[in-house]
Amino acid sequence: MKSITSMMLALAAAFALAGAAQPLAAQTANPIALNGDVKAVKVITDPDGKERTELVDPTTIVPGDRLVFGTDYTNKGSEAVTNFIVTNPLPAAVRLAPDADPALEVSVDGGKTFGALAALAVTADDGTTRPATHADVTHVRWVLASIEPGGSGRLTYPAIIR
Repeated sequence: MKSITSMMLALAAAFALAGAAQPLAAQTANPIALNGDVKAVKVITDPDGKERTELVDPTTIVPGDRLVFGTDYTNKGSEAVTNFIVTNPLPAAVRLAPDADPALEVSVDGGKTFGALAALAVTADDGTTRPATHADVTHVRWVLASIEPGGSGRLTYPAIIR
């Protein structure tokens, strides 16, 4: 079983890079503020035996556990921002969950190209190709058409610890 500490450090390091695709100068001039987090999906049984699902801060995670990665965005500027792209690399310790939105734009080639998972393929070293799977996803991306001044929202994707 992988160490929780090393996995959490890897998750935190990868998530810290989530909004850092732009050069520092572009980030400084950008009125969009991004804030990311990771939550564990926990099933809790009430005293009466009813189960409910909650998102909690991860403490101990093991392979097979579900996580939800989130990015909150806010336009702190005085003008609308159009075609804003948020790209999040998936940490190596996780894979995209099979119940992720099928319309989510993903990459299986390290963020070079994006599309719906069903439309992507992976090329093996011998040149053969196969349909891409959730385990092949390296990045997720959202293109926000317009964020009005003061506008905000939350972007999420589900993942499973490998």
